[in-house]
This record gives sequence, C-alpha cells and structure tokens, in this order.
Amino acid sequence: MSRVIFMGTPDYAASILEALIVADDIEVVSVYTQPDKPVGRKAILTPPVVKVVAEKANIPVVQPNRLRDEAVVAEVLATPCDIIIVAAYGQILPKAILEYVPCVNLHASILPHYRGASPIQQSLLNNDLQSGVTAMWMDEGLDTGAIIKIDTITIGKDEMVESLYKRLTDTAVDLTFDVIRHWDRCSATSQNNAEATHCKKILKSDGLIDFSDAREIYNRYRAYTPWPGLFNESGLKIKEMRLEEETSLGEAGEIIHMDKEGIVVQCSRGSLRITRVQAPSKQETSVVDYLNGKRIGCGYPLV
Repeated sequence: MSRVIFMGTPDYAASILEALIVADDIEVVSVYTQPDKPVGRKAILTPPVVKVVAEKANIPVVQPNRLRDEAVVAEVLATPCDIIIVAAYGQILPKAILEYVPCVNLHASILPHYRGASPIQQSLLNNDLQSGVTAMWMDEGLDTGAIIKIDTITIGKDEMVESLYKRLTDTAVDLTFDVIRHWDRCSATSQNNAEATHCKKILKSDGLIDFSDAREIYNRYRAYTPWPGLFNESGLKIKEMRLEEETSLGEAGEIIHMDKEGIVVQCSRGSLRITRVQAPSKQETSVVDYLNGKRIGCGYPLV
C-alpha cells in the first residue's frame, strides 16, 4: 500500500485524485490545495474542486496561502507518506518538502516545452500536432525536474481546449499510477534547459482580437473557449467560428460574405467563418440575426 500526499487544485488534478482514492493499493493520507476563492459577480466563496473531492472521501484537506510557511512545512513533514504527487497545484514546493520523500509532478506538456501555467492552451495557440503529460521528479525550479516518463497524444486538427484537456487528464491518470507503482525502479533524464519554452497565466485581455491573422485567431478560439473567450474592441463575443482559409489578403474585420448559416469575415491575412456571437449584456444568438438587428451586411466591419 503506497501512502500518498496529493497536491493540486483544478479539474485536471481532481480527476487524478478521484482515481487515486478508489485504487486498492494506494492510500491518499492528505490533500493540499489552494484556498477557497470568490467566484462570479456575487463573489461567492467557492472551494477548489480538489477540496470537494477530498472532503467527500473524508481525506484531510489543507489550504495554505503559502506552502513555504514554517508551520505548513512542519505539518507536511509530520505526515507519514511514501510519495507526494503534484498536479497543477499552483505553488512551488520548498526544499524541505522536496527532501522529505520523492515528489512527482504531472505536467501537461512534453517538457521542456511549455513550462508554466497554461501548457494545454499553449499547444493549441502554437497549432501543435502533438501534446502529452510529463512525469518528473520535482526540484526547486518551475517544471525543471528530471523526466521520469512522457506519454504523448495526437492533437486533432480542429480540437478545442476542453477536449484536449479531458484527453490529457486521462493520460495523466494512467501515468500517475505507473509512477506510483514503480517509482522505486524509475530512472530519470535531465531536461535540456536550452530547449525550454515557457507559457504564462492566461488573462481576460488575451481574448481581445483585431482580425489580423485568421490562423492565429482560430488557434486562440480553440485555446480560449470557453474562457476567456474571444471578443473584439466593441465587446462583441465570438462564440462559434471556424477557419475559412488562411492566405488571402484584405481589410481586417470586413464582412465579405453572408448566407443563412453565417458570415465570412476578412482578416489582414486569411478569413474566418463566424456563426454565433454575443453582444454585451445580451443573449448568445446567430450572427445573422445579430447583423439583421443592426441592419448591416457585406462590406461593413463586424462590430
């Protein structure tokens, strides 16, 4: 029976935790996750999904603001365990914890590519053909530890972030079991830091588009739907689109075709077919109904 301390926060981590809880040869002895945070316009204090999963299974939950605080470190070191599993926790483990027992991170990229907060989105932004999950021994850096194993998957041509997220989560679950059950026999390979790339935390402002490059905008649509979504300067949200073509040159934002299914919007390079939109403070609707209400059509900018 392997005793595990689990550290994680979002859905990706919660799915791994759920699988560990029901495994016959694993005991999750405690869970560390981020503090509850206000959510929505009413700022309702909401627990991370990992906390909900752990409490349902009667597993002790700790939510420190800083994992590095002496009292928090002491609590971890006082918890008997064989291995610490980390998945999208959101805090770097201090040296004292890293030296306590083997610590393994499940990072949703093919390291050393896309170290940081948004590796799944970044693979779509870059129109990658492949993604994966890396299991690595943790060190004091950000996603810099030695690689134990990488499991890869192919990214679909039009795959959206929610689908890729789900498939990478399933990959991470299988990889986690593999590592826990064989960690004492696992070798590891140091990362080549010269090949490292990084990705940042996604902001609401990242969803603003200017119709400059159709391929780049379509990749952002795949990566940023449903959050933060895509929107233009007027605040109009683009809810549904596909790449029409990516080579033509023209006036950015001009509606160049309109039919009962939707519209084609010219970009500086390439064009996009848009079918559904949402105006500020309005319900989502078909783009044709939206434009009919504004009495605009071909030759006008999409505003």
